[in-house]
Amino acid sequence: METRPQKTQRINLRATASQEEAIRRAADATHRSVTDFILEAASIEADRVMADRHRFALSAAQFSEFERLLDQELPSNSKLAKLTRRPSPFKG
Repeated sequence: METRPQKTQRINLRATASQEEAIRRAADATHRSVTDFILEAASIEADRVMADRHRFALSAAQFSEFERLLDQELPSNSKLAKLTRRPSPFKG
């Protein structure tokens, strides 16, 4: 028998009456508690947001182009070179 991880963390939030009603109705329609409905929806969105920042899929041709661009020498940038010669404003 599969055991669910114990939920030990608490998340508090506020909603408008119309938001609460829409969430409650959707949870009822899917035969889930409001908590389970909100957690599942928020977890799916969190995974989507983080995937956009950490993972992306490329075809072989796209990956080759990506590698080519990474290996390409950058054009000279005199302003950036000047900036790197200045003392750091973060060092006291």
